[in-house]
Amino acid sequence: MEELQYKDDPLHGFLAACGVTARLMDAPVNRFEEGEPVAPSAAGAPAGLAAMMAAAEADDFPLTESDEWDDAPPAAEDDEAVHAARELARGAADLASLHAALAGFDGCPLKTLARSTCFGEGPVGAPVMFVGEAPGRDEDEEGRPFVGRSGQLLEKMLAAIGLKREDVYISNVIPWRPPANRTPSPIETATCEVFVRREIALVRPKVLVALGGSAAKTLFSVDSGIMRQRGRWVRFDAGEAGEIDAVAMFHPAYLLRTPAEKRRAWQDLIAVRRKLAERGA
Repeated sequence: MEELQYKDDPLHGFLAACGVTARLMDAPVNRFEEGEPVAPSAAGAPAGLAAMMAAAEADDFPLTESDEWDDAPPAAEDDEAVHAARELARGAADLASLHAALAGFDGCPLKTLARSTCFGEGPVGAPVMFVGEAPGRDEDEEGRPFVGRSGQLLEKMLAAIGLKREDVYISNVIPWRPPANRTPSPIETATCEVFVRREIALVRPKVLVALGGSAAKTLFSVDSGIMRQRGRWVRFDAGEAGEIDAVAMFHPAYLLRTPAEKRRAWQDLIAVRRKLAERGA
């Protein structure tokens, strides 16, 4: 990467004002005149960029939320781990037995990489149940859901509508922290989803709230992101527990990163409080 030597030139002056100190190419590129996109080549690229491109070609990049999982096994109905999870979950008559079944389940590799199993907590028959995607570092260390900064914000959100943490039930789709907080694979999600669906049926909340787009997609079987899904009430099929009023909201972790969205989150909280009033909770 060559250090940029500024000259008496309007373009160079503009680049200097933008804080540009080095260049990747010999001349600037006019993006308005570009034709068909050309795949970049590692040849001649800076060492760091070349290494990144080589890693990408070798499929060595860690997975992120934007990755496609094209080669991941599908969450098929006949998958062995999903079948085993379903049998265990179906046999759990209460939350204690479901917790024990989950603690003894070895069909998900995430369990071997996490410190603890973060099972949900709260009272049976809670007026509202919140379900996130997966535990974070603090949750993994304590073995409890939503105890870090996200949990602290969630408690403040609950207080804003007259609820305490002890009043509600809180859980996650995935009970084990994925390494480096990576996005769970489809088969990991499908396996753990069996347990959380049974958990919802046993809790029997009046209202179910999915926190974040990932939880909403899993629980409500939708493809749309959180911006489209939030605020839209659906009927969640909880099996023997019947149908439950359900809605998606922003995850507290997202609100910590994007505080401007707290206004919409407040609107969603008011809608939850209104729905609870309608249900007599």
